[in-house]
Amino acid sequence: MIDWNLYPNFSKKEFDCTHCGANQMTPAFMSKLQALRMQYGKPMRITSGFRCTQHPVEARKIKAGAHASGCACDIAVNGQEAHELMKLAFKLGFTGIGVNQKTSGRFIHLDTLEEAPRPNVWSY
Repeated sequence: MIDWNLYPNFSKKEFDCTHCGANQMTPAFMSKLQALRMQYGKPMRITSGFRCTQHPVEARKIKAGAHASGCACDIAVNGQEAHELMKLAFKLGFTGIGVNQKTSGRFIHLDTLEEAPRPNVWSY
């Protein structure tokens, strides 16, 4: 069981699976995300945290992705703030960085998966 008191800038609820309510975020990922938040110095709105394998996004995949491992999240951010967040994420050793800066749902995906193809950066 994860101790959410160790991550004062985040709440369990914002990482709960929107499909079933489960939450299996890993302490290692959350510690790295908290370090990112401290260096960034501004609020970070989480748009997607843990996703169970039955979550509609994960269920469409051949193999469940980083969100189902508890080692990923999406953060609503754009423009110069997205650039700043990415620079810090690289510095802190996040291994997966996905960039969606189109339309109104702009976000940065961050994960700490180790298996290939990592490290990696992609766009949506």
